[in-house]
Amino acid sequence: MVEPVSDLAAMLASLDPQLVADLPYCFVEVTPDQAPLLLNQAVGTFREAEGVTAIVPSSLAQELDISAPEFAQITLQVHSDLEGVGLTAAVSSALANEGIACNVVAAFHHDHVFVPWDLRELALAVLQQLSADARR
Repeated sequence: MVEPVSDLAAMLASLDPQLVADLPYCFVEVTPDQAPLLLNQAVGTFREAEGVTAIVPSSLAQELDISAPEFAQITLQVHSDLEGVGLTAAVSSALANEGIACNVVAAFHHDHVFVPWDLRELALAVLQQLSADARR
């Protein structure tokens, strides 16, 4: 098992951002009537006081007539420590400096950055440059 990385410089140097498939995703609110289908195909969910959000393939949202912006998923291949400090701030700042919105989802092994679909290639290049700069 790979040990998680907690040092910010090491996390950035090891980002190895990868665009996940050529598949757009949408963040949608889960309604009771659509819950089985949405939750079955979700790559991520989060429960808030107002309800449940699911991250689902855009094609499913369209099929269910849900209008939502499309996002690309970029996975940071570094196994970042859940208690590591600064990775989300560094990634979101680098993207913000280029005018790219991001939604970061931390999972056990990796962080996943969702960026506007039309800016996915630019976002990937920004994160690759962030990592290259950290290796210098």
